[in-house]
Amino acid sequence: MTLEEAKKELLARATADGTRFVHLQFTDILGMVKSTPIPLGRLRDSLERGTWFDGSSIEGFGRIYESDMFLMPDPATYRLLPWTPPERRAARIICDVYGPNGQPFAGDPRHILRRAVAEANQAGYTYCTGAELEFFLFRKDGDRVTPVSYDVGSYFDFSPLNSASVVCEEIALTLEAMGMAVEMTHHEVAPAQHEIDIRFTDALASADNTITVKYTVKAIAAAHGLYATFMPKPIFGVNGSGMHTHQSLFDAQGNNAFYDPADRYHLSRLAYSFIAGQMAHARALAALVAPTVNSYKRLVPGYEAPVYICWGQINRSALIRIPRTSPGQEQLTRAELRCPDPSCNPYLAFAAMLWAGLDGIRRGLQPPPPVEEDVYHFDDSRLKELAIATLPGSLAEALQELEHDPLLQDALGPHTAQRFLEIKLAEWDAYRISVTPWELERYLEVL
Repeated sequence: MTLEEAKKELLARATADGTRFVHLQFTDILGMVKSTPIPLGRLRDSLERGTWFDGSSIEGFGRIYESDMFLMPDPATYRLLPWTPPERRAARIICDVYGPNGQPFAGDPRHILRRAVAEANQAGYTYCTGAELEFFLFRKDGDRVTPVSYDVGSYFDFSPLNSASVVCEEIALTLEAMGMAVEMTHHEVAPAQHEIDIRFTDALASADNTITVKYTVKAIAAAHGLYATFMPKPIFGVNGSGMHTHQSLFDAQGNNAFYDPADRYHLSRLAYSFIAGQMAHARALAALVAPTVNSYKRLVPGYEAPVYICWGQINRSALIRIPRTSPGQEQLTRAELRCPDPSCNPYLAFAAMLWAGLDGIRRGLQPPPPVEEDVYHFDDSRLKELAIATLPGSLAEALQELEHDPLLQDALGPHTAQRFLEIKLAEWDAYRISVTPWELERYLEVL
């Protein structure tokens, strides 16, 4: 189907759906969804000429004298928003951002991922990802936020009368109605913590899905009087929320280029190089896949969060895990990167992950031997013996690593690399100089 045919089909479909408003969506540099609703009657013009907006008001975009930008809707991303009432039926279309010269805006996160995907395509591969998003459901009692009551609070627990289970089932049905294939939803380890997994697909569609899942979860939770948060570590002393991401490369014939039946782990040489590339850039990659101060409250030993830069199959403390596949499902061979969390911008995260993996392929890197023991129990001498490095212990440390990683800066492009570092260094500085309740409790009366 040509672009013109796709536009014509979209207009017919939106009319048949009874759509009244179309939300033109995109994300800022931090992954926050931005949107401008237009009446259906304006959609044809937007598809032909774009919709102009002030880019200088968007985090990480243009300066005041570089404000004029326009949105070009991607017809393939049209989806009804099932929670809107019939009289105000609304849909969303994800857009690409362009500058006044008609060229893609270099700071548009979706464009950054498109550029990375094009690099893989040029090498003959399609990059596919599938994210497992973890989140917490809370009740709001005035200003107090508490975990959902009646939550049985354990991994894979079943309770048909659990109010959170009802919410999660509705979330899954809503996502299916929006065209996503939900693999599963289940209770996670911590009380009030849940996970939803979307079937893997090409990286751009997967990033679109990830953004959509986050606001859909929040919308359905709010309809039930609950608050959903994707904060990586909202509760001290329990597991935090990750966004484990499954990855594979497919060749032009649709075969999984990560698969080799003769290998112990069923991994091809290319897959090993891809893994080695991500391990080589892991410390800098952390700034993009775990990009908040709070992310590093999750990345600590003991809570199944990967801290150590190693890989394995049965080792869930490893940075990269190779999930097992059933006989006959070898096309599902993949590498699971476990350090991302849902606070990241998936467009930037997937782009950086891909560039790191492709770098390993170009350089013919090979990873060290797998580690199948629980690395959390290794002492410093054992870690040193196996040459196992660790992820950064703070956002500041991760940003410092990113500043010294030219490849990942190239992945972002000069504009976004500079703006991302500026924004995140300011975030770290604001945190660094704040006085926390922990400090008051510890020091106020004893000093």
